[in-house]
Amino acid sequence: MAKIITLLFLFLSFSSAAYVEELKWPKGETFLTFLEKNHLPSSIYYTLDKEEQELAAEIVAGVKYHVLKSEENQLEQVLIPIGEELQMHLKKKDDKFIMEITPIMLQNEKHTLAIEINSSPYVDILNTTNNYGLANEFAQSFKGEVNLRNLQKGDKLVLVYQQKRRLGRAFGSMKIDVSMIETAKKKNYIFYYKENYYDIKGQELTSFLLSNPVNYTRISSPFTQSRWHPILQKYRAHLGIDYSASIGTPVKAAGNGKVLFVGEKSGYGNTIEVNHDSSYKTLYAHLNGFAKGLRSGQGVKQGQVIGYVGNTGMSTGPHLHFGLYRSNVAINPASVVKIAKSALGGNELKAFIDYTTGLRKKVENALESDTPPFREENFNLSCPFEKKEG
Repeated sequence: MAKIITLLFLFLSFSSAAYVEELKWPKGETFLTFLEKNHLPSSIYYTLDKEEQELAAEIVAGVKYHVLKSEENQLEQVLIPIGEELQMHLKKKDDKFIMEITPIMLQNEKHTLAIEINSSPYVDILNTTNNYGLANEFAQSFKGEVNLRNLQKGDKLVLVYQQKRRLGRAFGSMKIDVSMIETAKKKNYIFYYKENYYDIKGQELTSFLLSNPVNYTRISSPFTQSRWHPILQKYRAHLGIDYSASIGTPVKAAGNGKVLFVGEKSGYGNTIEVNHDSSYKTLYAHLNGFAKGLRSGQGVKQGQVIGYVGNTGMSTGPHLHFGLYRSNVAINPASVVKIAKSALGGNELKAFIDYTTGLRKKVENALESDTPPFREENFNLSCPFEKKEG
């Protein structure tokens, strides 16, 4: 807990704040309803520019955000993560509240886990590390490649992974550079390389395929996690791809799935969200309208028309905003939209082999090491602070 408090002091000024609390963003909450519930003026939202208002629609239900309050229980500051690199920072300025987009301060950590199977990989990873994200990511990466039910007690598992940390707590998506399971004296490797999973031969393993959701004239805005605009002096992010197209152009489901949401979503206007196999979700925003009869819970097929290009919400012209999420984290759709599974070749394969050779050495070293694994702490953040004098 001392580590968390120290980080908070480094991050924010607490001259007027006496209490900091960590909360979870409720399902169905929008930035506008948040302002209303906290008796803050809606003008905070409406004075944002179009890009910032669209970003406000990216607040994910369940995300942990921080509220700072005064001794009189009055709201002083709020930090709400958007994606993995930026956050909404609500604070007082000249006795008025303003909202800014600021970078999230993160620590990037590298860890290695080497264990023997006792129950199952998922349970053993969880029991050893107390890290649900790591257990889930491993299960996703090895899905369909090795029959995990056939593993025997004493089989070995090694993970070389990267973890982001925010205010002392694991944050964002997990990145496992290499997973290895040794069973029947055979080592089975899965490598994460340029946003996709590959086997030891450079054959892509991701079975989830997307097709382009619309016939478009051009990409008007690509995906970007975070960039500094030198003229506007603001941080920008665009957590999807914008496809320019005329109003009424059919929008198709990018993959098989089930409709999660149909309706209006603040800055995104008319929006559809579709859940897909495993942990993927797609989002289709600024629509003119929806396919007749489309409803939440309905199954859809890849290529099925689900809506039509529009200009609703905080849109600057007719286009489709297409978002892709994995475990509720926005990722670049261009990295997953493919025609078919592919294998690396030529110079790319050589670079892959060079990269994975080093990772395989790390796996071998981990098997021989007796370094105890890193374990996540359990804590709830709800801390009073002494008022500063002077």
